Amino acid sequence: MLYGRSAEQERLARLLAEARAGRSGALLLRGEAGIGKTALLDWLAGRAAAQAHGDARSDGREVRVLRVTGVEPEADLAFGGLVQLLWPVQDRLNALPAPQAAALRAVLGTGREQRGPDRFLTGLAVLTVLADLAEDGPLLCLVDDAQWLDRATAEALLFAARRLAAEGVAMVLAGREDDGFTAPGIPELTLPRLDFEDSSRLLADRGRAPALHSQIITESAGNPLALIEFDAARSDQPHQHAPLPVADRVSSAFRARIGGLPERTRLMMLIAAAEGRGDLPLLLRASELLGVDLGDLAEAERTGLMYVMGGAVTFRHPLIASATYQGAVLARRIAVHRALAEAATDPDCRARHLLAVSTGPDQEAALELAAAAGRARGRTAYAAASGLFGQAARLTTDPRQRTSWLAEAAALALAAGHAAQADRLAQEAGELTDGLVDGLADDPAAGARVASVRAAVAFELGDRNEAAHGLLARLGNAAPNTAPPEASGLLRTAAAYGWLAGDADAVRTAAARLETAASAADPLVEGLERLCEDDAEHGLPLLTRFLEGRPDTTGPRDADEEQAVRMLALTCGLLLGDDEAAHALASAEVRRCRSQALIGQLPYALDVLAQTHLLAGHHRDAEAAVTEAEEIARDTGMHRRLVRLGAVRARMAAIEGDARRVRELADATPPALRTGVDCALVLLDLGLGDFGSALSRLDPPPPGPDRYTWLSLSTAADRIEAAVRLGQPERAEEALRHCESWARATTAPWAQAVALRCRALIDDRPEPYAQALHLHEKGGRPFERARTELLYGEWLRRARRPNEAREVLRSALATFERLRAEPWLRRTAAELRASGERRVAARVPAEKPIDRLTPQELQVVRLARGGSSSREIAAQLFLSRRTVEHHLYKAYPKLGVGSRRELARLDLG
Repeated sequence: MLYGRSAEQERLARLLAEARAGRSGALLLRGEAGIGKTALLDWLAGRAAAQAHGDARSDGREVRVLRVTGVEPEADLAFGGLVQLLWPVQDRLNALPAPQAAALRAVLGTGREQRGPDRFLTGLAVLTVLADLAEDGPLLCLVDDAQWLDRATAEALLFAARRLAAEGVAMVLAGREDDGFTAPGIPELTLPRLDFEDSSRLLADRGRAPALHSQIITESAGNPLALIEFDAARSDQPHQHAPLPVADRVSSAFRARIGGLPERTRLMMLIAAAEGRGDLPLLLRASELLGVDLGDLAEAERTGLMYVMGGAVTFRHPLIASATYQGAVLARRIAVHRALAEAATDPDCRARHLLAVSTGPDQEAALELAAAAGRARGRTAYAAASGLFGQAARLTTDPRQRTSWLAEAAALALAAGHAAQADRLAQEAGELTDGLVDGLADDPAAGARVASVRAAVAFELGDRNEAAHGLLARLGNAAPNTAPPEASGLLRTAAAYGWLAGDADAVRTAAARLETAASAADPLVEGLERLCEDDAEHGLPLLTRFLEGRPDTTGPRDADEEQAVRMLALTCGLLLGDDEAAHALASAEVRRCRSQALIGQLPYALDVLAQTHLLAGHHRDAEAAVTEAEEIARDTGMHRRLVRLGAVRARMAAIEGDARRVRELADATPPALRTGVDCALVLLDLGLGDFGSALSRLDPPPPGPDRYTWLSLSTAADRIEAAVRLGQPERAEEALRHCESWARATTAPWAQAVALRCRALIDDRPEPYAQALHLHEKGGRPFERARTELLYGEWLRRARRPNEAREVLRSALATFERLRAEPWLRRTAAELRASGERRVAARVPAEKPIDRLTPQELQVVRLARGGSSSREIAAQLFLSRRTVEHHLYKAYPKLGVGSRRELARLDLG
């Protein structure tokens, strides 16, 4: 019987009912220790079982229950929680896509396949397993003491929880308040303390006389566990009062009860508390070494402090285990951990206990911890691996190993998304390699590794200048024959950081040193250096060379460098203005990420793909790509990528004249990342006729990479038009020079056409307009073509050539209508009327069936139309099969079709 929890029970019952109806949901229960979180989970599990056995309120289907409980001693044990959850259903792994199956077999230690490097792949695999289990009937997943889950397990479960939709899965997590566990995107329910009436009912149910209720309730402050324990201890401590938090007072009561037990019982309880998992065989082996046995737990069982059943030893409440451990003296705890380490058969378990034994430098323990860290890294449990490498570094007696392990710990902390921790570890490693400790300045390879990590941390924390200059400073002026083998890659990275920081000096320095250190010039770095000098004529061809030679590497690359090269290739595709090539590169990268389940790398590729869709005038597809990228970035904690995605949405909103949306995105974007959104504001101002604002924004133009993004190049044309319309063409001279220089260096017809349009505006001559339209006919960027047609139509009307004006203006009107570019549509319609057009229907076209689809429905429909099965679509979009079919079920009526066969005949252009 639960008291004072009717509202919470009703909320949980609804969640279970939704799962029975095929709809998924997740909920996080929060509350202090002893507030009743576990009791509610037990109640929900019992309700699910009761409904499967004749409860009139259900359909009688059995609800499968999976359960995992976080264990404090295992908080650093990679995937310990996930093993506990999925071990009973490991037979379902065979049905998973190969990369996902390999990921979970690596977690469970049951396979030899090589898993991918993406740490989010495990979360996707968990989602697929849960959805697959729900195919057999509703699934209830209960997670208790979530604050003690290892980080890798928590990330995987939360990734899955946030992407549940239509599978019939209910997931309930329970965690303590203010204990470090966060679950963004998951609804939360905080459990309050019991009021006086419910507290009295609980005590009455235990047989306590009403006259004694008031004092016990006052002492317990309405905490259910405290009520029970203070009531049980009443006869021994009738007047216990202490100005301590309730949990501390409960722990104190537990320690008092434990202190009254026989010494052998206390020792056996300490072994169980130190072991943490309730692994009975391990407990028995360790207890034999310490001269106690299972029979010594009898008194603890009799008093209700512990249970021994089903091959496991369990404390009635985690506070009892904490009180047992904290109440023992250090020497006794060390002896117990030493016995557990000796008795352990699992190397990770042994390493954990050796760490607890170590009170100073211990090379044996350090090596075992490093080995455990390597295993955790291999399973992509990067947070756990970082902690283990850091602990190994503190125990080792070898200074070089300490440096190496600290650098690796920092790199892994960064990979896990813990930039502040990575910064601390990288600084500690840097002190060693800078020669401040143990004289390690003579180890260039170690110095290069630490320099790389420190630069990556600085870049992630937003200090791009420090990333570039710090890397260059730490590399020093080593001669080619003394530089570490990694020097060329690090100099390339330094140039990239300098470019992204708009720091031309850093790019020049990196290029000069790379020319000295490498046997051949690097086209990427040399190209970036040329662009920093505003020399597009020579810089862009070098980047073209880099793209053309990208598959043929000059030597082996590690995974990080290969990924960096891929990302630079996507960036260069846009930089060169070859939209078709950029789209092909981005599409191939998205396919690669999907096929290999590289979830963490997908948002960047989707961002570039969205930009290419936008440039091609496919706004719905751009929106779908951005929406997916945002969801993944949010689910995986990639907050900086999430902010950058706003630039594409802002550009679409500016084209469509949605001023409120553009300004909302601008307000939500940090100043350091606002260039893309500021470019959208320039376009919005121009479209709305606010030429003064359009010209004053981004003045002076942004430096470095932002000066050569397609957004900034388009904005240069926008500012030229604004200057001419204000009658101040002299303010457009620098922008025109930049635009024409870039157009000459690229082979993109649309870029040359835009440069000619700008020249026509400045010179007020028709010939460049005509030449521009001829180039626009070769394809690319319909919005830019329509703008050229509008400006040429205006010139022709002013030149009293109305028939010619109407011809180009009609073409512009049709494009602006299709793009829903309302401000430009109004301007074009006004020009048409002024040129003598009698009937001008200037309006945004009526909604097409495809416009009724949500972004995710659109993605699902496109893949289904291409012949992909629901399971294949699920694997590509990181959803469950049920969710895919749910989206199709909702999309069919919107499109006026009833099957995949009809869908295949539909025009989704």
